[in-house]
Amino acid sequence: MEEMEEELKCPVCGSFYREPIILPCSHNLCQACARNILVQTPESESPQSRRASGSGVSDYDYLDLDKMSLYSEADSGYGSYGGFASAPTTPCQKSPNGVRVFPPAMPPPAAHLSPALAPVPRNSCITCPQCHRSLILDDRGLRGFPKNRVLEGVIDRYQQSKAAALKCQLCEKAPKEATVMCEQCDVFYCDPCRLRCHPPRGPLAKHRLVPPAQGRVSRRLSPRKVSTCTDHELENHSMYCVQCKMPVCYQCLEEGKHSSHEVKALGAMWKLHKSQLSQALNGLSDRAKEAKEFLVQLRNMVQQIQENSVEFEACLVAQCDALIDALNRRKAQLLARVNKEHEHKLKVVRDQISHCTVKLRQTTGLMEYCLEVIKENDPSGFLQISDALIRRVHLTEDQWGKGTLTPRMTTDFDLSLDNSPLLQSIHQLDFVQMKVQHRKCDAIHCQTTKASSPVPAAPILQLEECCTHNNSATLSWKQPPLSTVPAEGYILELDDGSGGQFREVYVGKETMCTVDGLHFNSTYNARVKAFNKTGVSQYSKTLVLQTSEVAWFAFDPGSAHSDIIFSNDNLTVTCSSYDDRVVLGKTGFSKGVHYWEITVDRYDNHPDPAFGVARMDVMKDVMLGKDDKAWAMYVDNNRSWFMHNNSHTNRTEGGIGKGATIGVLLDLNRKTLTFFVNDEQQGPIAFENMEGLFFPAVSLNRNVQSLPAGHTSHRTPSP
Repeated sequence: MEEMEEELKCPVCGSFYREPIILPCSHNLCQACARNILVQTPESESPQSRRASGSGVSDYDYLDLDKMSLYSEADSGYGSYGGFASAPTTPCQKSPNGVRVFPPAMPPPAAHLSPALAPVPRNSCITCPQCHRSLILDDRGLRGFPKNRVLEGVIDRYQQSKAAALKCQLCEKAPKEATVMCEQCDVFYCDPCRLRCHPPRGPLAKHRLVPPAQGRVSRRLSPRKVSTCTDHELENHSMYCVQCKMPVCYQCLEEGKHSSHEVKALGAMWKLHKSQLSQALNGLSDRAKEAKEFLVQLRNMVQQIQENSVEFEACLVAQCDALIDALNRRKAQLLARVNKEHEHKLKVVRDQISHCTVKLRQTTGLMEYCLEVIKENDPSGFLQISDALIRRVHLTEDQWGKGTLTPRMTTDFDLSLDNSPLLQSIHQLDFVQMKVQHRKCDAIHCQTTKASSPVPAAPILQLEECCTHNNSATLSWKQPPLSTVPAEGYILELDDGSGGQFREVYVGKETMCTVDGLHFNSTYNARVKAFNKTGVSQYSKTLVLQTSEVAWFAFDPGSAHSDIIFSNDNLTVTCSSYDDRVVLGKTGFSKGVHYWEITVDRYDNHPDPAFGVARMDVMKDVMLGKDDKAWAMYVDNNRSWFMHNNSHTNRTEGGIGKGATIGVLLDLNRKTLTFFVNDEQQGPIAFENMEGLFFPAVSLNRNVQSLPAGHTSHRTPSP
């Protein structure tokens, strides 16, 4: 409950809210504090002049902050300057959050008027001290702002729970502890005052006396004043305006600005918003739980850093003591480096602990405040603040996003002392950081580099296991049989297929690797070398690889839509759906000239299948060419069209039927794509500027069955 206290204090006076009002920005102010920070604006900024000029659109107009000197150049806090035309210039004490409050330049209100009813000078504006949004008051003044009954109730319950004991309300000097409460009189009595002021006879004999704690509960549960409409003060809120997100009365619906708006029952919206706030709190509660666990993790990290630091220092001292006296002078410098790293790690972790603790405290305070608000039984008052609370809860939950609960510092000291240099080089002794890739060390390794060990021997390529298939190559190697130096990994290199420079295509511990995506009809040179901590071996002998001149391919089940049906060892495809579905070939092309043919094995009810090429991530549930990942020709029994990115071009007469053959010519040397039907070119060159990796592609439905000729070549078909 104590963590909720800052939610219950006014940002101006720093005390618990007294008669809080809700500003249009959803923040709260004490009614008296709101009067204290009023500022008089020029006549041209008044709502009347704005409405007269046609610029006003609401009862409250937000000011352009650039038109008013609302910020102090000498103060980081917010400043409201002047009160009204004759305001004094001496400010009162600065409040805890940086707001400077200037007293109003007007006579105090009459004794019989409350602060809310006291007159407000014309052209007054108020600026929210939390979000700094300014607005001009209308003729209603502060009465135009709704009162936050829910916040008053939460403050009452909070203050009552903080009270150590209930005091008598009739003691003249030092109040004694109350012993009973009269439910009818609503007064707490000590025993002497009860006997003197509330005798158990006459009309008072029928009054019910209860223990003070029970009386406090009954008083807390007593019905509160019902919120009234700010536009019609004599009317209670009866409905909820969905468009304006505020409670309204029946007069607002009949003759006010809400008459044409959608409204719903107050009770139904009350329950709905309570449910939404409760659901939002569930997510925030999970974040708070994770934050608590994260704080435990950070505190454990502090202890582990301390332990690791001690262990590292001991290891370092042991190494330094083994050296000659000249090393001792360097030892102090190295220890300072370790301590600096130690302090840096601790500072980072402690800063993160502090930051996380503040955020968790704010989150917990907001959670407890929301839980108290949910207990409120006043639907109207609850709905006045529920939207703002829901937004705050979601915003607070988003602040616990990805990375917030991740340590910014590891506990490891990735430092290793290298004492291998000779004695004359001892003044150059320094730390060697060991960077470990792809894994995180969980222990401290403090070791001395020994005398240089030999590098591994050059690997031997196993020619019987090396082969090529279409445009891929598989290579295998091993260490020489008599080699005594182990290898920690291998590096495989290939040239570009045209006699150019070698490039790394694999680094790892395996002794076999398959390289895909090579060029067809190309010659590649391959070699491999081994490495360990000491260094890299010599290269193996160079192996010459020749990729296929002609590629035989089948359709790829792994890339096809689930409605595609395969048969004949994936050489024949059809579809179970009446909608078009896409299937790709297994082989991709990025260089050279390639031609393949597809035979229509079945053609019923005049469908329009599509043929062409596509990227691997093409859409599979629409006709080929509907997106920008495919280039296709779709054809029916009479004519055809080219299609890419859902754009249809080049209608050409001549269709297909059962037994027809469709040819696709992908010339990546000229960057063109051309189509053929029964060995005759269908239309002009379909697409130009073709660059990248392309896969043969087909789209069809259940009325079509296709069979690829299954090969590509480097020749153009005969016309």
